[in-house]
Amino acid sequence: MAMNLRLDDDRTEALRTQAEREGRSMHAVVLRAVDDYLAKNARDAMVREVASQEAARWRELMDRLK
Repeated sequence: MAMNLRLDDDRTEALRTQAEREGRSMHAVVLRAVDDYLAKNARDAMVREVASQEAARWRELMDRLK
């Protein structure tokens, strides 16, 4: 699916500069940023889910230790 990304002039220039530093296209830099963002949020969601499960699992013990 195609998508248009509209950036202000400052962001466009910062993206262009970063892409030149890395020797990659602006498109490749944006794709990497999106991939990194999605991976981080997936990890964060997994950590929250496991923490919630473990908190429920150990709730009785934690209440007794208060």
